[in-house]
Amino acid sequence: MLRGLDIRDLLIIDRLELDFRPGLNVLTGETGAGKSILLDSLGFVLGWRGRADLVREGADQGEVTAWFDLPEGHPAHQVLEDAGLPGGAELILRRVNARDGRKTAWINDRRASGEVLRRLSDTLVELHGQHDDRGLLNASGHRAILDAFGELAALKQEVRDAWRARTAAEKQLDAARAALQRAGEEEEFLRHSMTELDKLAPLPGEEAELDAKRRMMQGAERVREDISRALQALGNDGAEGAMGDASRWLDGAAEGTSGQLDAPIAALVRAMNELGEAVDGVERCLEALDFDPFELEATEERLFALRGLARKHGVLADELATLASDMRTRLDAIDSGEAQIEELERAARQADAAYAEVAGRLTAARRTSALQLDMAVEAELAPLKMERARFTTLVDPAEPGPEGRDEVSFTVATNPGAPSGPLAKIASGGELSRFLLALKVCLTRDASSMTMIFDEIDRGVGGATADAVGRRLADLAGQGQVLVVTHSPQVAARGAHHWQVSKRVEGGKTLSTVRSLSMDQRVDELARMISGDAITEEARAAARRLITAE
Repeated sequence: MLRGLDIRDLLIIDRLELDFRPGLNVLTGETGAGKSILLDSLGFVLGWRGRADLVREGADQGEVTAWFDLPEGHPAHQVLEDAGLPGGAELILRRVNARDGRKTAWINDRRASGEVLRRLSDTLVELHGQHDDRGLLNASGHRAILDAFGELAALKQEVRDAWRARTAAEKQLDAARAALQRAGEEEEFLRHSMTELDKLAPLPGEEAELDAKRRMMQGAERVREDISRALQALGNDGAEGAMGDASRWLDGAAEGTSGQLDAPIAALVRAMNELGEAVDGVERCLEALDFDPFELEATEERLFALRGLARKHGVLADELATLASDMRTRLDAIDSGEAQIEELERAARQADAAYAEVAGRLTAARRTSALQLDMAVEAELAPLKMERARFTTLVDPAEPGPEGRDEVSFTVATNPGAPSGPLAKIASGGELSRFLLALKVCLTRDASSMTMIFDEIDRGVGGATADAVGRRLADLAGQGQVLVVTHSPQVAARGAHHWQVSKRVEGGKTLSTVRSLSMDQRVDELARMISGDAITEEARAAARRLITAE
């Protein structure tokens, strides 16, 4: 509930503080006095997009502060929690507009973005402006209105989920069909390439091994002679034989040296062991270099075949094995493609059937809600002096989509026997206002959590009809808080609290003023609205009758 509004240096307002109350709050005043500026100011602090030139002439910045009561369970608490902002029983919004256009906002004394303000405003205030009934003329919004009335959000979510599943299944099927077609177009190439690859059977790392083996065989003849000489120098006819002789001679002489040869003999044994390992390694190397000349030819042929096939397919030789695996997978997809397509077609049919089932339930629910809305609106039209009008919600087939497969439109017949038709063609301006009010009453399940604002909702009507509009607004305000900007004395008379907006000129500048009216002042204001500038006793008497009328 909106408790107060403080406006400083905005448009023609220098300083204005208003304390609002529960029930029906009415704002009246002459045209141009600044009533719309109050709504502009409230919209500014709530983050609504509006006019840019808000700062009062001569001021450096404009500022608006609004404060609200937030009862426990109010949806604004969740918005504050999601945004990481402090909560509590009172919500204070403040927004500043600098002369250069920069805007800064605070929520409970914490800096906040305009987006957070707008999310909060959706839970705090509902504005029905002078042109809000244009929404009734736009059939694209009728389905959303019906769904809100029927509380079909959960069922609509089921439809959205089913539509996403249906769309995903169709996309998967289309992708599989396209892939199968592309694979079919290159099947001959794939099968020929697989024959070559399977025949060669390349292995990862094989090229490097073959290249090293080829290089070793090519250099074998050059190094073999040197290695043989080294083996001879190390073997029995060389170092190994000489060390063996030395070892035997030292062993024979060791007994007469009192242990002085023990260490040299041990070192010689170790050296002979190391020498033996060296001889074994050289012998193995010679054996490895002992190759068949035809093996070199075979190695080169396979190496060149690997490299040639790699160049053909534009890959590295080590990637041929991976390429073969990929081609085999594509050929397997071709071979099993028809079976996969059948399975995906079955899944697509099932997803379509699931969508059709839940969309059908949504259609049935919308038709039921349409009948209920029609009765509810017509019940509201009677006290608004339109008891002979007929309101009909049509639910017709439409192209399937995430919101279902229904097209919803509101039609009216304002007189008995007259044909029904769209609101834009059938209803007059005053009738549109009353249709709007009736719809808003029907759609407002719980007005206690929001402040509802009606900006000249009573335009185009007068007399008993305006009185009926005022009474219905008062009934609606009994559930919470309603603010009404009005030029109708019948509507203003129904207010529990009355503010007058007026202009004054100070220092050559026009400024707007708002004051709360006492009972006598209220009578005079209503008398002015009835008779004009010249307030007569007859007008005052009429004003008193309006206020006291049951």
